[in-house]
Amino acid sequence: MNKFSLALASICLATAPAWAAVQTVTLSVPSMDCPVCPITVKKALANVPGVDKAEVNFDKRQATVTFDDAKTDVTALTQATTNAGYPSTLAKQP
Repeated sequence: MNKFSLALASICLATAPAWAAVQTVTLSVPSMDCPVCPITVKKALANVPGVDKAEVNFDKRQATVTFDDAKTDVTALTQATTNAGYPSTLAKQP
């Protein structure tokens, strides 16, 4: 029975999916042109399943988003801002 349990555990570990990771990305949202725009962008991002935190900086025209990559991805985030009227792209990192 011990060998069977060990074999079963080995198979389960070998075929288990990769664990999800929390990621943080910065999106460039150049079309924000008024002080109310960040509120709309933040709400759009917050409504994406898997988003843990969304912070929007009007002066930099950027949104920083922390999310669970097993539940969403950058494409879904940029689509959410686009659907809200504010197209975005992944910001270039310095």
